[in-house]
Amino acid sequence: MLHLTKAVLALMTGFLFALILGIILVPYLKKRKANQSLSVYLSRTHEKKAGTPTMGGLIFIGSTLGTFLLLLLFDRINFSYHLGIVLLTFLSYSFIGFLDDYLIILRHNNKGLTETAKLLLQIVVAVAFFYLFMLAGNESLIWVHSLHIKWNIGWFYGLFILFVLVASSNAVNLTDGLDGLAGGLSVIAFGTFGIISYAAGWLEGYEEIALFCFVLVGALLGFLVFNASPAKIFMGDTGSLALGATLGAIAILTRHELLLVLIGIVFVIETLTCIIQRVYYKFTKKRFFPMTPIHHTFEKWGWEERDIVRLFWIIGAIASMLAIIYGVWI
Repeated sequence: MLHLTKAVLALMTGFLFALILGIILVPYLKKRKANQSLSVYLSRTHEKKAGTPTMGGLIFIGSTLGTFLLLLLFDRINFSYHLGIVLLTFLSYSFIGFLDDYLIILRHNNKGLTETAKLLLQIVVAVAFFYLFMLAGNESLIWVHSLHIKWNIGWFYGLFILFVLVASSNAVNLTDGLDGLAGGLSVIAFGTFGIISYAAGWLEGYEEIALFCFVLVGALLGFLVFNASPAKIFMGDTGSLALGATLGAIAILTRHELLLVLIGIVFVIETLTCIIQRVYYKFTKKRFFPMTPIHHTFEKWGWEERDIVRLFWIIGAIASMLAIIYGVWI
């Protein structure tokens, strides 16, 4: 019951912080004309979103950090080494996203950081993560928990970690295209990893990592007050890159990297459709899907935005429930 009480306290505190920060930040960013330039390829239904400010990720990033400082100040949590790695990943990727968003706002177009520059920065942080992860005495293991299999893949594990962090950060970034879509899916994913982290009693700092997940869930719920359709603010790369990379980091620390594919199944599908589209177009000069990521294809088929978001949330919730059964019970 103590774990449940702490989780509820963390969630509620994160939510209230985000609500207060959102009330302050949304009108401020709107006044500063921190608007996201919309793609010309989007349907006409997106035209009404013109003028909506971006960088909304600052709401749940700031409230998550504020909540943790408050909990530390009142001695409700202990700061652990592995929690430090998670926070470093969270802040580093949010800074990369912030740079991208800032350049887009400054230039009044969709040209922020170049793809090469963004990828290079992500790789640098991933390498730092790997160094800190191994410095703590962690082994280069892939675990299949239900079968009690531990597979030592040696130096290849460094490449594996790099792939997990970069792929997960970009997957959430690609999914952030409809009001509330990436935010809602992230609530589900981090809530799932919060439960899984509580079950990882062998991990030093497992309880703090679980509480981080629940604080972030609360902060994301507060953010969704402003981001759910019709959105008053977009999370931008500031939020999406941070969320994706942090999901990857927690999956690595709890040794559930493979389970991340199931928990983030919608993120995976969104990314795969983009890859298929690019490869197919390169060889045929034709489009395999009407538009990618796949949520835009549903729009082309005449689906309402809210219906698409609800469908994807349901898929994410079902996948996460299966992941909890596998990751905690089996």
